[in-house]
Amino acid sequence: MWSISAVTADPLSVLLRQDRAIVIGGLAAVAAGAWACLLLGAGLPVETMQMGSGRMMVMQPEWTLGYGGVIFAMWAVMMVAMMLPSAAPVILLAAALDRQRGAARAPARSALFTVGYLLVWLGFSLAATLLQWGLDAAGSLSATMAAANGILSGGVLLAAGLYQWTPLKDACLAHCRSPIGFLMQHWRPGSLGAVATGLRHGLFCFGCCWMLMGLLFVGGLMNLLWVAALALLVLIEKTLPWGGRMTRITGTVIALWGVATLAVAI
Repeated sequence: MWSISAVTADPLSVLLRQDRAIVIGGLAAVAAGAWACLLLGAGLPVETMQMGSGRMMVMQPEWTLGYGGVIFAMWAVMMVAMMLPSAAPVILLAAALDRQRGAARAPARSALFTVGYLLVWLGFSLAATLLQWGLDAAGSLSATMAAANGILSGGVLLAAGLYQWTPLKDACLAHCRSPIGFLMQHWRPGSLGAVATGLRHGLFCFGCCWMLMGLLFVGGLMNLLWVAALALLVLIEKTLPWGGRMTRITGTVIALWGVATLAVAI
């Protein structure tokens, strides 16, 4: 015989499953689209110069407003591809909490939460575009958009490795690894509240991962294997049970790599 609680809980469980399917489908579609754009090259323009004996040298175009816009789009797509999968657990949990708290449009609020989260990484993309412009103007980037000298590469590696050991990294990663704790502390009602909550989660995620994203200038922005490896590292750190301990291991390895690179360069 059905109890009242079972009867009332069953429609809720059905709605939660429906919301989960909608949110997972949306996140998967966006992430897959971003990775597809990266695999297709995101339309980055390049120029070539004949070097003789049939050899060609790849050259980057002059920086213009249009070219800067293309580079910003490349960074934005890259951040969506790399960061959205690791944010999926908190987005799914936010949708479930919204439904349990009576929100009529939980999937829509999840979309707003995701928008707030990605706004942080769009801001990072703009800053990275400006940094790339400055490095390119200084002649510090290669044609593959990687650091052109060992001193720069070694410095970035050493800084990224040491950051893995800092209290700020630990604090931000703790929020990213505990979706329930984060939402219980920072959840806000309403549409603007969803954006604000996503924005706050994005800031914690930025504090956790910004130096790892700086390593893109070491391996090269055109190196998709390097991009995928960093995305996998972020996913492991934020979602797997032993991911938190990975920060010490990767920090040590990256820092030693940086020291070795600097030693060779100097």
